[in-house]
Amino acid sequence: MPARRGGTIRGLDRLAPRWLVSIALCLTCLSGWADDPNDVIMIAHPNVRVETLSRDTARAIFAMRQRTWPNGQAVSVFVLPENHSVHARFSKSLLNVYPHQLRLAWDRVVFSGTGQAPNVVMTQPEIVKHVASTSGGLGYIERGYLDDSVKVMPLAN
Repeated sequence: MPARRGGTIRGLDRLAPRWLVSIALCLTCLSGWADDPNDVIMIAHPNVRVETLSRDTARAIFAMRQRTWPNGQAVSVFVLPENHSVHARFSKSLLNVYPHQLRLAWDRVVFSGTGQAPNVVMTQPEIVKHVASTSGGLGYIERGYLDDSVKVMPLAN
C-alpha cells in the first residue's frame, strides 16, 4: 500500500502535471481532427448562391429526386462509383443512407423515365474538375483534394 501524506497518495502530486500535459495533447489532437484531410465534404461550383444544405435536401439532390438548388438554380450531381470507399463514407456519414439505397433511388428515376442518374466519375480530382467547370455542380471529395476552384458546401445543423 502506498504511503499517505496529508491525505494524498505519495507520488500522485508528481503525476498531476503529466496528466495535464496528456489532456492538453489530446485536446490539441481533437481540435485538428475536425480538419482531417480524409474527411468527406460536399463541394459546389463557386457560382452556387446557396451557403448550406440541410441533410434532407442533400439526400434528395443526391438521390436525384430534387433537380434544383433551394434557390431554383439547376444542379448537376457528380459521384464516385458505388464501390468506391469515399462514396460509401459520404453516403453513410453525410447523407445517413447506404450506397445501395442511393442506387435504388437512381434506378427508380431512370427506369420510371422521370429523371436520370448522377454523373459518375472515377476519381476525386475528376469530381473537382467537373464540379468546377459545371455551373450548379455538386459533388463530394475528401478534404485533402479541395482546391480554390470549388467551394465547400456544408450541411446545416
